[in-house]
Amino acid sequence: MKQKDGMIWGIVSNAVMALMSLLALLPFLLLVMASFTDNQWATANGFSFFPGKFSMSAYAYISNQWSTIGRAYVMTIVVTVIGTAVSLFVTAGFAYALASEILPGRRILNFLCVFTMLFNGGLVASYYCWVSIFHVRDTLGALILPGLLMNAFNVILVKNYFRNSVPVSLIEAARIDGAGEIRIYARIVLPLSVPIIATIGLMTGIAYWNDWTNGLYYLTERNGRKFYTIQLVLNSINENINFLSANSNIAALGNMQLPTTTMRMAIAVVGILPVILAYPFFQKYFVKGITLGGVKE
Repeated sequence: MKQKDGMIWGIVSNAVMALMSLLALLPFLLLVMASFTDNQWATANGFSFFPGKFSMSAYAYISNQWSTIGRAYVMTIVVTVIGTAVSLFVTAGFAYALASEILPGRRILNFLCVFTMLFNGGLVASYYCWVSIFHVRDTLGALILPGLLMNAFNVILVKNYFRNSVPVSLIEAARIDGAGEIRIYARIVLPLSVPIIATIGLMTGIAYWNDWTNGLYYLTERNGRKFYTIQLVLNSINENINFLSANSNIAALGNMQLPTTTMRMAIAVVGILPVILAYPFFQKYFVKGITLGGVKE
């Protein structure tokens, strides 16, 4: 009887998960199909999984502007790599300090960390600090430092992982053998924390890749355009089709009709594709890292 109940439960669970997966996949499939749909047909009939007329005009337009979009892709990769690496360095180091029982003032630092999850200085005060004190306007730091460099939630996840998944006896044995805190952190704690590091790295990398608000706030059209990432460029295309026309060879456009409706779909595909390709390599760490890092002390 128990075996039969377990089989029924397994079938029902798999069916529900398959349905949920399909519901999550269908919008993306519609997005891709819409990007290959003729603009006039889409305007008249709406988007469909089986469009009546296919067209590559949206991607042809993006291809013609690759001098601008390619530069933005390179800048996005640079920002994502540097931002994620520095964020992991700061987050993991701070989390290790908070997880240490011998750190003086650890409770105060824990309180300050949690406090920032509940309250902040607001947009105006933050903008004034970053622009007037740290002078990040129209610099590469404007895309890396504000808001994304360190997240209190990520610090708590990593700290809980250190406390619950790294054996204290192993750390104490290393101290008895004369190892310093930096050596313990680099040789013992970090190698045992690959799941949570990969998880935080994935979330931080996605945040940097998709970010456009920092550029909107801290990059000006005149001096900060060279630091535009793909999200900023594509968002500008989406809001104002003349943005790329003012920054590329207009003659290259010829008489091609700008695919205003379907291009928004192509923009979304171009922006999300690298993240989708990278996610499978981190998936096995993602579930384990979130599960173990979310355990309460």
